[in-house]
Amino acid sequence: MAQPIIMPKLGQMTEESTIVRWLKREGEPVAKGEILFEIETDKAVMEVESFFQGTLLKILVQEGETVPVMQTVGFVGEPGERFTLDQAPISTPVAPAKEAKSPSSASSPAESSRIPLNESPATTETGEAPRFKISPRAKRLARNRGIQATGIRGTGPGGRVIERDVKSYLVDYDRLRVGPAARQLAAQESLDLLAVHPLAGDGRIRVEDVRAAISERPRTLSRMRQAIAERLTRSFTTTPHFFVTVSVDVTELSAWRERLRQQGRNYSITDFIVRAAALALSEFPDVNSTTDGRSVQWHCHIHIGLAVSLHNGLVVPVIRDARDLGVEEIHERAGELIAKARAGKLTPDEMAGSTFTISNMGMLDVENFTAIINPGESAILAVSSARPEPVVRNGQVVVRTMMKMTLSSDHRLIDGALAARFINAIKTRLEDIALWNQTM
Repeated sequence: MAQPIIMPKLGQMTEESTIVRWLKREGEPVAKGEILFEIETDKAVMEVESFFQGTLLKILVQEGETVPVMQTVGFVGEPGERFTLDQAPISTPVAPAKEAKSPSSASSPAESSRIPLNESPATTETGEAPRFKISPRAKRLARNRGIQATGIRGTGPGGRVIERDVKSYLVDYDRLRVGPAARQLAAQESLDLLAVHPLAGDGRIRVEDVRAAISERPRTLSRMRQAIAERLTRSFTTTPHFFVTVSVDVTELSAWRERLRQQGRNYSITDFIVRAAALALSEFPDVNSTTDGRSVQWHCHIHIGLAVSLHNGLVVPVIRDARDLGVEEIHERAGELIAKARAGKLTPDEMAGSTFTISNMGMLDVENFTAIINPGESAILAVSSARPEPVVRNGQVVVRTMMKMTLSSDHRLIDGALAARFINAIKTRLEDIALWNQTM
């Protein structure tokens, strides 16, 4: 019997996913355990294996479509085997959201007959783009002249493109000086040549001009970037942020780390920051809490998120129960999570449930920065680069390795004095080499 392929629920917080790419086509053989397709959640791209062996009979959800978890996305079975769509629950795919812009007002008949570059047709009241309409005579004229009629704004009833609109468009179109290669590329990309601006002073449109226009087209953000935008905008606009910065003297810690490295124990500064933060969160439980403005929820566990930068955004894998881990255990766990993040192998559950986050940009030569609090938390620690700086010690100016840390706090729950005590508790621990000698 044909077996349904189900959109998996890869984490407790995942409600829907997008199919990024099918690795098999209809009619191709599928082995059990073979990768069938890739999906993108709001935080990561992951591969989905086949639970069955056979032939990919049908693809129900196409690349780029978003559907709820546990929905049927296709069928695997024997070649020619019949299947029915009621063998498993199927719901209507949710198309990726596309923001549409209203056409700008025109000042001349030629301008009013075309849609400018980087704009799309106005949407209907339901939020969907209206169906393109063109009269037979206008369609025939556009086809005979080899132009894309979809780039022409219609003035007929209901926005219908009529012959007059095509002729008006052609007045400007015929004045263009376009190289044959540029014209061919524009036709392949359905690009309106009237929207291409020549880069050279002679006014001639070349291939590089068409390529530049293509690159300027609006692109839909990835689901990861959409999720980042939605979450952090909501956090920054609904949570009253304030910031406290301290300078940490990591001269002794840096020297001690170098001695450990020579012994084959290569720890990062982040390992010590995570440990110091976990100890400070135990001392200041209010920072390990969250509020909605009416009530406070205290978290009995200390789960620390580490912001990891990727080429298409960032993810925050979580070191769970960090209070119970030593520096070596933190180092091992952080290394595993960061490697999985960069390989795109993190599971949704490995990115959920953090109670406090650390964003370390020390490797990027940053003097100071602030971070936005992750939803579900009350604070985030931004760590900058360690730099040699002149400082005063015992009345003398000396060069020390200094590192700035900035705590972003939710002012509904954390006041300035509490934030200062908390971040200084982290600072004190990082500067206390005796503490690390006792715990390593």
